[in-house]
Amino acid sequence: MKKTNVFMLAVFAAGTMLLSGCGAEKSTESSDSEEMSMEEKPATETRASPLRTLEGTAGNSKLMIQYGAPSVKGRVVWGDLVPYNEVWRTGANESTFVEFDSNVTVEGQNLSAGRYSLFTIPKASGKWTVIFNSEWDLEHGHFQYKQENDVLRVESSPEWVNDSQEQLSIVIESPGIVVRWEKLKLPIVIQ
Repeated sequence: MKKTNVFMLAVFAAGTMLLSGCGAEKSTESSDSEEMSMEEKPATETRASPLRTLEGTAGNSKLMIQYGAPSVKGRVVWGDLVPYNEVWRTGANESTFVEFDSNVTVEGQNLSAGRYSLFTIPKASGKWTVIFNSEWDLEHGHFQYKQENDVLRVESSPEWVNDSQEQLSIVIESPGIVVRWEKLKLPIVIQ
């Protein structure tokens, strides 16, 4: 009996050291990637939902947006893959973020210059909630989302179009930012 307990204790200790060792390696990788600028990231990626970065102007502000671009792949998107009435990271993988170089208004509400994660709450009908959150660097998107970090919540009217778009697209165009995926077009007014 004592040999079994000693053996289990040794296995537990070895597992703990292995896990803590893995954490240290991950920490080193994180600091290396944090030092890498956006331009240094490889152009080709093997992610199922490729990482997209774009820059443009909306109103008088320069914007940068980064998001993971999932594809429909024959799935039911709205109300299934992306549930209604729940916070969605508006992309895939890590949280989507938007950076403004100057103060703007979003759907008529003031938003200070800065970098924010972009979340939405899709609805089966009516307006969608668009959220700008101060925690912009979330590894797992909406799984780490905390409402208390919301800086701004506004509403935007989705449009449903006939043509289906296979891969999610977030673009900077009139009236500000436009999200397109499957048959959705979600314009977010920025001035």
